[in-house]
Amino acid sequence: MNIDIASLDRRRFLRGSAVALALPWLESFVGASGVERRAQRKRFACVYWPDGVPMPLVEDPAYKDWSWFPRGAGKDYTFTRCLETFAPLRQDLTIVSGMSHPSVRNVHGHSNADQFLTGANTGVRGDYKNSISLDQVFAEHVGNQTRYSSLVMSTDGGTGTPRGAHTLSFDRRGRAIPAAHRPKKIFDSLFVKRDGDAQKRLAMNESALDDLLNDARSLRAKLSGHDQQSLDEYLDSVRDTEKRIEKAKRWANIALPKVDGEGLKLDSTPDDSRAYIQAMLGLIHLAFQTDSTRVATYQIGRENGVGISDHLARAVGFQLAHQLSHETTKPGGWKNFATYCGFLNEELSRFAAKLQATREVGGAGNMLDNTLILFGSASSAFHLSRNYPLVLLGGKNMGFKHGQYLNYIAGNAFGGAWNGGREPWQREFTHEDKPLANLFVTMLQRLGVETDTFAGSDGVIDEI
Repeated sequence: MNIDIASLDRRRFLRGSAVALALPWLESFVGASGVERRAQRKRFACVYWPDGVPMPLVEDPAYKDWSWFPRGAGKDYTFTRCLETFAPLRQDLTIVSGMSHPSVRNVHGHSNADQFLTGANTGVRGDYKNSISLDQVFAEHVGNQTRYSSLVMSTDGGTGTPRGAHTLSFDRRGRAIPAAHRPKKIFDSLFVKRDGDAQKRLAMNESALDDLLNDARSLRAKLSGHDQQSLDEYLDSVRDTEKRIEKAKRWANIALPKVDGEGLKLDSTPDDSRAYIQAMLGLIHLAFQTDSTRVATYQIGRENGVGISDHLARAVGFQLAHQLSHETTKPGGWKNFATYCGFLNEELSRFAAKLQATREVGGAGNMLDNTLILFGSASSAFHLSRNYPLVLLGGKNMGFKHGQYLNYIAGNAFGGAWNGGREPWQREFTHEDKPLANLFVTMLQRLGVETDTFAGSDGVIDEI
């Protein structure tokens, strides 16, 4: 992989529209003493997978090898075979059990991707309302420092449907942000030079928005109160577009970094599962390395086995991913499900190791030290919206203390195969998980966002 930093620009500052734009820190500008340094970058990525994890009961012969959660707690824990691919990264990660969002603990697990990063009460049916996602809170904090505020991706692409999201990211008004899903198109949007008419199109778009806003102001006085509210919501979207155009104008004359997709099969599809996931995660690595963005989300699959993402199980010899969670009563069922989850763990650990092997240009340590990764699912046992399986990686330069298993469930988790009748999510529980939002507040604070609350949090997690 080659990156031509000289192509970024020759000057440290470009001035346009009365705004000074600081370029990414470049070694070329360091004096012989090497003392000139910039503030440490902080980055965040979230990778989500659907359908929960294998959780055979203790008395089941499959428990020893094929259960997802580790054995033990604190520093004294043992990886299962499902997690053993993370072993080389042990001192750079924390595994968490016993956390979930209180507002959705009693809903079916197929509805959970929508609220994984928001914690909102999205409901079981009827009216649907979401809230801002964790990544977008951080994007509001750092997005003006990079060409792209955030990179939003999923295997299925777009937004999906309410309670069947294809995206993890939601804006300040709780609206789904469409996810990109074609690696080549994502690569081109990040790194391939635009044509020379970009400035002209931006000017035309700006003019069109000005006309639209003038017309809207005239129209508003003639509308009912309800219609005025609807128009105002629409105009909020227009103002967001204005901000994007203004930002695009500021970056239009700053050269794109020159990279290549060497090693990434950018034309791969989910039918070529391993190559596809490696390409998607590789794009996050490139976007972070070039400081094109500092925020990224990738939803590996949609809940309920709907969409092309269900084909990802073909990487390990199965036709469809979702059905593996339904077939644990069959011979070898737990092993099959764990094999697929192990494949996802392997690719995530490969991504983290790649960041770890990449030196932080102009900063201390490696890229993983300055990148916080959340890898998780909003289900654990069959359709159970509790005890989310979570892996937190990286961020050592932000003060995270790793090498541990935060086992908050203490043996109270429901597990076992579903044999019909009431499903796990419908059962009564005497144990209550910790609010996942407490972890989110802790993460935001370490990422540099000044906040004490998020989505119903009631504290922070001091252990990390």
